[in-house]
Amino acid sequence: MRILTLPLEKWREEMKAIIQESRHSLQLHTGKTLVIGCSTSEVAGKNIGTSGTMEAAEVIFSELKKYADELGFHLAFQCCEHLNRALVVETQTAIEKGLEQVSVIPAPNAGGSMATYAYNQFKEPVVVEFIKADAGIDIGDTFIGMHLKHVAVPIRVKQKQLGNAHITIATSRPKLIGGARAIYEAEKLNIQC
Repeated sequence: MRILTLPLEKWREEMKAIIQESRHSLQLHTGKTLVIGCSTSEVAGKNIGTSGTMEAAEVIFSELKKYADELGFHLAFQCCEHLNRALVVETQTAIEKGLEQVSVIPAPNAGGSMATYAYNQFKEPVVVEFIKADAGIDIGDTFIGMHLKHVAVPIRVKQKQLGNAHITIATSRPKLIGGARAIYEAEKLNIQC
């Protein structure tokens, strides 16, 4: 039997680079939510859903948790399609955001290694079906778009992979409504009293 050696420290450095490169554009702070979709199989160079690794999940989770704790924003970890891409969040996040809890506990083969790891690390984890996050990081093309606020705005970073997984990052902005006569920037309001 051959033992697979995972390049965990390399992945940790790549995750740190992704966070560092995107932090200004993401503009995360207290009250905001970052959704994470992650295929640890893809990180390890395998097809999505085939070879999840809790070791990769630990590396990714620990770096994201430090980032969230530093700035005070919420984390939401997307489960795989076997759980309809439900999300693992802290109970407090669900309460603050008015999210409806569903009855399921993620497992590596039904939810994925990343969501399972997050569920086991959170203080009071719950699973919710939907969220409208302010920003997201998709590791391995897991399709987090359904959990982002409208309108999603892509963020470009130099670090385009974590291990072998493709990285996509997005933030969001309020919708522009009202047409040609609408004013979108407060400094363009020239109100005189």
